[in-house]
Amino acid sequence: MSAHEEYLSTRDFGRLCDLIYDKAGIRLGSEKKTMLEVRIKRRLKALALRSYAEYCDYLFAHQGLKEELVPLIDVVTTNKTDFFREPAHFNFLVEKALPDLTAHNAGGRPLLVWSAGCSSGEEPYTLAMVLSEYGLTHPGFRFRILATDISTHVLEKAELAVYASDVVGPVPAALRRKYLMTSRAPASSRVRVVPELRRLVEFRRLNFMDTDYGLSEKADAIFCRNVIIYFDRQTQEQVLGKLARRLVPRGYLFVGHAETLHDMDLPLTPVAPALYRRVDAGA
Repeated sequence: MSAHEEYLSTRDFGRLCDLIYDKAGIRLGSEKKTMLEVRIKRRLKALALRSYAEYCDYLFAHQGLKEELVPLIDVVTTNKTDFFREPAHFNFLVEKALPDLTAHNAGGRPLLVWSAGCSSGEEPYTLAMVLSEYGLTHPGFRFRILATDISTHVLEKAELAVYASDVVGPVPAALRRKYLMTSRAPASSRVRVVPELRRLVEFRRLNFMDTDYGLSEKADAIFCRNVIIYFDRQTQEQVLGKLARRLVPRGYLFVGHAETLHDMDLPLTPVAPALYRRVDAGA
């Protein structure tokens, strides 16, 4: 890469920002230019391209956009999560939400819990542990877990379900012994979620910007935490509106503690910090 091709031009940065906002809802400010350069450099190497200008020429061609959009979104998105992150939410789920949802589940169908923006899988596997333990003391309780993310890269990691030992530190010791397998290699510190738990989670790619999320049924609880923080307010309200419409009446929406729905026109009412419930029975 020659000296004049080492940096992303202002024009191409603007084109990329517009595309990323249009396709993924993520607004990148001018302060993110260096970050974008660093991350796109991976794609230059993968595609054997010599410059950012060449990459943009390829990307904005019809076939290039078709082939490169998903990898571009993969390198742009930030994925940070933990097992048992914001534990008060899981306590509320067990102590209040699940009893409430079960009491109003007249047909006895399996409850659907959706981890929307699941990243590398720590949240849905936490949910699988929590719901499995709840089922042990509540005969007849059944559930399904749907886990979605826009990034194919993190979905692959999530389905593999292999984690470093320090990553699973927040998992209570009794649950670690029960639901995590240690490596047979003596020098390895990695663990893997047991097959029985992995089978409880369905992973799927989903873009919040899509008009149709392709869900055949409504969710009883949606965990969408520390996701909308990357959207501007207009996009936040649009996405949250879509999520609210995919909740059953009385269904729960869990968001991140840094996120607020204040003054948004949504069919949701606050019930606890960073936690809302659908208040209408509409479709």
